[in-house]
Amino acid sequence: MHMTNLSRIDLNLLVVLDAIVAEGGVSRAAARLNLTQPAVSHALARLRDLFDDPLFVREGRNLAPTSLTKRLVEPLRQSLHDLGELIEKGESFDPARAKAGFTVSMRDPMEVLILPRMMRRLSREAPGIDLRTVQVRRRGLETGLADGTLDAALDVALPLSERIHRQRVSADRFVVAARKAHPRVRPGFTLATYLSEKHVMVTSRRRGPGAEDIELGQHGQRRHVSLRCRNYLAAFRVVAESDLVLTMPARYAPLLLAAGSPAVRALPMPLRMPTLDLFLYWHDRVHDDPANRWLRAQLVEALGKTARIGKTARP
Repeated sequence: MHMTNLSRIDLNLLVVLDAIVAEGGVSRAAARLNLTQPAVSHALARLRDLFDDPLFVREGRNLAPTSLTKRLVEPLRQSLHDLGELIEKGESFDPARAKAGFTVSMRDPMEVLILPRMMRRLSREAPGIDLRTVQVRRRGLETGLADGTLDAALDVALPLSERIHRQRVSADRFVVAARKAHPRVRPGFTLATYLSEKHVMVTSRRRGPGAEDIELGQHGQRRHVSLRCRNYLAAFRVVAESDLVLTMPARYAPLLLAAGSPAVRALPMPLRMPTLDLFLYWHDRVHDDPANRWLRAQLVEALGKTARIGKTARP
């Protein structure tokens, strides 16, 4: 066969070759493929030129394969079958049978909320799926989604490009955690009391305000952050053993209280605050990918939401 590479091969020609072998004639192959007889004859002429072989010889009313065609037909049929399965798998995703791994970026507290419920479900319904969670710096989030290092991400509202899809998956209010025996922070405490106390702030950044500080600044107010730390559990322990107070998303409080901080209670924030919205992010290249759509559905389900995956808003 005189060719330099596979780029000269039209896969449709190989389908025609297989049909002629199976049907023993051009007319019957045309009917099988729902093509005209001239189209099949033209394809056969191209195949003969491509392989530099007649491929078939006439025996009565039928076309009999040459020795080359006989050698080609079984590997060809297997290859066409394998290609068909590959295309079919690419158009669907069966989590019960799939062997795959996904990487999702999320903050530490989200792991506590999502992973137990999600892994219980995966162990039952998708035992071949492995999940990795990482915490990517927000300035590198879009790059990770674009190059495939990340399959999805859960984070607050971020200024990302139009190639990144987003879906709001939850909206949370702020609460203030304080020890139950705190002498001043009790049910019904005021903003003045809140501002007079020393605060714990949970953040991964070395400096800069939190969402509550930005809102306080818009009201001309400022609080005293006595401790910045990276972990809510550590902050809860500090609050349980001191008079420092912690402002946090309400969704985390029950988990931390259940984790062994009975001396702490969560009280309403004494300032009307915007909700803390959580978004699911993914790249445009996997928007219609069945496996990624399934992953996004699992993340939404683990958050206890029934939002339909696919409804997206651009930044």
